[in-house]
Amino acid sequence: MADTIELKRDLKRVLAAHLDDPSTAWSLGTFGAIAEFMRDPDEPVVIERTDETLSAATGRGAIRIRTVEDLRLVASESATRDSWSHRVALCLPADGCAMNRRTCLTELGPDAEAVRAADRDAILFDLGLDTIQIDACVRVSDAGLLARLRSGCGRPLSAPDNPAMPLILAASPHRVFVGRLGRVEVFAPIPLAGGKSPDGPHTHVLPELLRHRRTHPATEPVPHGFVPCAHFYPAHPLKDPIGTPRPYDARHDSAFQDLMQAFGDSTLVDLKNGLLTAISAGTDPAAFVVPDDRFARASIRVGLRQLQAAHGPSPAVAAWRQVHDGTRHADRKIDDTDNAGH
Repeated sequence: MADTIELKRDLKRVLAAHLDDPSTAWSLGTFGAIAEFMRDPDEPVVIERTDETLSAATGRGAIRIRTVEDLRLVASESATRDSWSHRVALCLPADGCAMNRRTCLTELGPDAEAVRAADRDAILFDLGLDTIQIDACVRVSDAGLLARLRSGCGRPLSAPDNPAMPLILAASPHRVFVGRLGRVEVFAPIPLAGGKSPDGPHTHVLPELLRHRRTHPATEPVPHGFVPCAHFYPAHPLKDPIGTPRPYDARHDSAFQDLMQAFGDSTLVDLKNGLLTAISAGTDPAAFVVPDDRFARASIRVGLRQLQAAHGPSPAVAAWRQVHDGTRHADRKIDDTDNAGH
């Protein structure tokens, strides 16, 4: 309990500890447009801290997080097809999270807020995606590309007569996603059409998801009146930061449960704890009542999978999963989209 209280008291300490940890991945964005920052354990990194910001930069990307007064951390877990995912959202009140919501390609001038000093003379262009909590931009220093992008300004990026998108895909300028809580910058090349995103920092812009006009996946429980503007993804007990399976690690499981206790929905935390108590007591799984709520169902499914991961298969857990973790409990596919993939 004391550790939970300390976590709640010092959000900046929590954020700084995870920024220092190379096993934690980060993202900033919205449903359908996201920039991710991650680094290898032995990768050179420059980490800086001020009274209001935390930043890290590598040769492949950079991140800056602002610790503002209205910041609220929200830890949550979701059931995936065979396992579970987890994350901690950095949320702001809905009436204080909005960015500029430009709808056309727009030149913004030199990027004076770039994490690295060497990038501050390059020119930012807002792509005009009209998303609520981020401005999705590219940063350009090449004179030829600058001139050609300027010819597309004032028009939507998707306009048939706008040459900007093919130019951006071909040139791979820095991508810079900016929000009220900071920014993520990606220096790695944009993969070719049909190619795989790099293992390090990268971006996703998915028009088919942006059309839903949502701020986050429906599988993520976010308190009413708040919007998730960024996330961090602590080390997972069963997979590395890029999703490759690995043997169960109890330390990572325990560390995230501490975050759930401090920053998770208390109703869901209590429900999962009640599940574990019921299984230990030999309760009939059919007698365990789960609220008719997608997040409650997901919490039970996650709890059962975590129990099996920690202790291996057992007849008791198999019986409970038969009742509470069947396909009839899964929610609609569109709502199971995990925008960040962690």
